Formats: sequence, structure tokens, C-alpha cells
Amino acid sequence: MAFSDTTRSEKDEPFILRATKIAVVVTLYWLISISMVFLNNYLLDNKELDAPVFITFFQCVVTVGLCWILKFLSKLCPGFVDFPSLKFDFRVSREILPLTVVFIGMITFNNLCLKYVGVAFYTVGRSLSTVFNVLLSYAVLKQTTSLYAVLCCGVILGGFWLGVDQESVAGSLSWTGVVFGVVASLCVSLNAIYTKKVMPVVDGNIWKLSYYNNLNAIVLFIPLIAILGELKSVLEFNRLTHLNFWGMMILGGVFGFAIGYVTALQIKFTSPLTHNVSGTAKSCAQTVLAVVYSASSKSALWWTSNMMVLVGSSAYTWVKGLEMKKVEVPPETETTSSLKSKEDSMV
Repeated sequence: MAFSDTTRSEKDEPFILRATKIAVVVTLYWLISISMVFLNNYLLDNKELDAPVFITFFQCVVTVGLCWILKFLSKLCPGFVDFPSLKFDFRVSREILPLTVVFIGMITFNNLCLKYVGVAFYTVGRSLSTVFNVLLSYAVLKQTTSLYAVLCCGVILGGFWLGVDQESVAGSLSWTGVVFGVVASLCVSLNAIYTKKVMPVVDGNIWKLSYYNNLNAIVLFIPLIAILGELKSVLEFNRLTHLNFWGMMILGGVFGFAIGYVTALQIKFTSPLTHNVSGTAKSCAQTVLAVVYSASSKSALWWTSNMMVLVGSSAYTWVKGLEMKKVEVPPETETTSSLKSKEDSMV
């Protein structure tokens, strides 16, 4: 999706104007991303509604609905809104199905991790996506990783285990949440690999892929909700008819859709490397906000674990950026890198 751009080249823009645009885009990314995490935590932490899969399912429904709305607006205002055609093709849907299964695991286990560990420990709880990305790149794609990148992964692993230890010492550790976080991290890495494989099916269009992915997910979520018994929990929820509840649910879906757009904007106006640095800084701010909001006290080692994860992730991004400058990077590699950045932002 894109709104019509001005014809003036970015290079001809005054520095102040370009700096202002970057500041606005980065602020928008931070605002939407942090708001989405806190809103999801609010919805998932509801003691009266234990239905995390249903909440995830509804967010997929909102995403598909927004795709249809934007498709309509692109026809109504072609000079202002640009969105791809969404004519359903069963063949495309079938070929994307393996990705959808991984996608369902990614968003479901991320939400379950958030439900059990809370916002403060969320960054550490699902910090292993970079480590899994290195392991899977070697196991599946036979791509080796430099020693410096491996050392960065070692710092991330150290931060993860120190964080788990400190949560245990504080008596607030949820092993269920930790397991969900590890599985979610694995799914994020698998999602990047499968996305690369199916992108040609949708002509490289990320919004068309998002439409088919969420549409497939809606169909697959329905029997899953029934099997897990969440339908009964939803029907017995005493605020099911309250507009405030559905307003929050819709807003969560809107944020989930919007994060993809603002991520693409931030990469466009800065770079994938800068976007990852911004995402790391955002995670740090998110953790601080969560601790302040909950008025909890954390030990120095707990904060050290968070810093190890954030520093290790930033260092890995910097190392990979330097390595990419030394060799000519294929277009599909750059696309996959950008997609992984988006996936990390969404969850």
C-alpha cells in the first residue's frame, strides 16, 4: 500500500524537510508498535476471557477487512491510494498454505508468550529469532555465518538465560511463557524462509501476500478455536455485547495491519539497518515503560539481561550490514531481510 508520493526527488529536498519526515515516520513506528504490544497485553490478560486464539483470529479478520477497504479506496481515489488487486485465486491460496501454517504459529505463540510473561519480559522472552535465523540459514539454506555474527548470537543467548534466571529469582518466571517465546522465535525465522519461497507466487507484492496469508489463517483458526474450546469461553464472556470490548479488538487488528505499513515507511525513509536499530531502541523504551507502568522493581542483573539482548541484536545487525557492503547482495536477500524486520515489528 502506498499513498501518492510527490514527484520531487528526495535528493532535492531540503535537509530540514527530510529530517522532519524521518522523525515523523520513526515516531509513528514507535507509537504504533508500542501501542500494539500494550493493547494486545491488555486483551490477552483479561481474566474473564481466556481465548488468545480467538483474539488472534479476530485480528486476522480485521486485516482482511482493511485490505478490502483499501482495495475499494484505491478504485475510488486512484491518485491517492495505491493497493493491489485482490481477486481471489485458489491456486495462489493453496501454494501459500505452508507459509500460513508457520504464520499462524508465529502470531499465536507470540500472543501466548505475551499473555504469560507480560510486556516487561517480552523482549527477552522472544529474543531468540536472530539465533534461530542463523541456525536455520545453515541447516536449510547452507549459508555460513561469520565468527563476529556468531559471537553476537552468543551475547543474545547469554542475555536470554540471564533474564530467565532473574525472573526465576524474582518468583515471576512462567516456563510456559518462556517455551511459547522460544517457539515463537523459531516461527519468526521459519516465516522469513517460507516468505522468500512464496513471494514469486504473489508477484513479489507483500500486501497481496498478507491478504492471502490472513485469509488462509481465518479458515484454519476456526476449527482450532472449536477444538480448544474457546468458543464457549467467548459466548460466556459477560462483556461480549459491550462496544468498548469490540472497539479494543478492532483497534488491535488495525494496529497489527498498520505496523506493516509504518515498518515499510521507516525502511523507505531510512534503511533496513537503521530500522533494526530503531526497533531495538523501541524495545528498550517499551521495557522501561512496562516496568514503570507496573510499578515493579527489577534487579541490576535483570536490566543487564535486557541490555545484553538489545546490544547483541544491534551488534548482529551492524555486523551483517558491514558484511553486505563487502559483497553484492541479491535483491531477494534484501527483500527477505526487510520482511524479517517487519515480522519482528509485528510481534
